This record gives sequence, C-alpha cells and structure tokens, in this order.
Amino acid sequence: MRFDGVIFDLGGVVLGSPLHAIARYERACGIPAGFINRVVVSSGPGGAWSRLERGELRVEAFVPAFEADCLAAGQPVAAGPMMLAIQEESQPRPAMLAAIRELRIRGLRVGALTNNWVADEPRENRLGLDLRELFDAFVESAIVGLRKPDPRIYTHACQALGIAPERAVFLDDIGANLKAARALGMHTIKVDSPEQALGELGAALGLAFG
Repeated sequence: MRFDGVIFDLGGVVLGSPLHAIARYERACGIPAGFINRVVVSSGPGGAWSRLERGELRVEAFVPAFEADCLAAGQPVAAGPMMLAIQEESQPRPAMLAAIRELRIRGLRVGALTNNWVADEPRENRLGLDLRELFDAFVESAIVGLRKPDPRIYTHACQALGIAPERAVFLDDIGANLKAARALGMHTIKVDSPEQALGELGAALGLAFG
C-alpha cells in the first residue's frame, strides 16, 4: 500500500450531493439546467458563492447577493429555497461512513476537505452525528478562508493529516477540484456513486470494502 491517507470531500461524497439538489431545484422552478453552476463559476472569486464558502458571507447575506449574481446573468433565482434544498439533501451515506471507519482501523490517516459555509446551527444537529469525530483532520473552507480548487487548501489538508500529497488519495465529485489535487501529486477519484468510488478506492489501496 503506497498511500498513507485518504481525504474525502463531504457533499456529493460522504453526504448527499448538493449538485443533485440544485439540479432538482432548477427543474422544479423551470430554471435552465446548469444555470446555477454556471453563475457560481462565472462570478469567480468575487462572486457571492465563493465569498460564502470562504466564510466572508453568512447565509443571510449570501441570499440577496447570490440572487443579484443570478439576475445579472439573466435569470431570477430564489436562493433561500435553493439552500434549503441543499441542506435537505445533505444526508450521510452509510457506505462511506463505514469505509471511513475501516480505513482508520487499518491505520490510514483520514481527512475531510470541504467547501462549506458558516451555519447558525451546529453540524451535528443538522446531520444527527458529529462528522468531525470520524476524521483525523477536518478542513472547512469557511473556517480556513480558502476554497477548492485553490492549491493552498489541499496543502493545508495534507499538513493537517501529517502526510505528503503524493501519499494521499483524494475523493471529490467535481472535476476542477480533482484537477487541482492531481497537480499537487495526489491520487484522485471522481465520485459518481458510493459503490463506484469505494470500488476504485479499494483498488488503489488493495482493500475490499463492504
């Protein structure tokens, strides 16, 4: 086994996918498919979404700011209901939780690296468990003031785990985030489903999950 640790994204990997929640929200509201993600990308580091995930905006300030970004791009969006849809989707994936526990039992370092935002209620109250207890390191964009795909946040996560990037496996559901990790020497896995991802992770580590 040539790896010392595994780093997991949360939404879309350990938890239900915010991308799926947004896609359903777009369909329900008659918003063109992919519009919201295009606004997130095109608004860049100064956009409301990026500022939210760096901890520069709380949700209550984000909502009107993101609605303004969307309107400037040509489409009205009610950001409050969209955020509720994302929250409702953020349920733990049991197979991923079991895999994380098994990795730690086997002696690998396990970290979380997530783009998130500051919430009014504690994470353990929203999810029914404290995710931090599952990981050796828990890196949140809203806390450290950096967000994927900024290379510095991957370096921060590896340092927090005490491992070199080239000795880490990183799982994420967004291609741009994986590309930045690969550039640092990390072994990456794009998560389309828990089953597919754990199959690839097992192959990389020489383990069988489940």
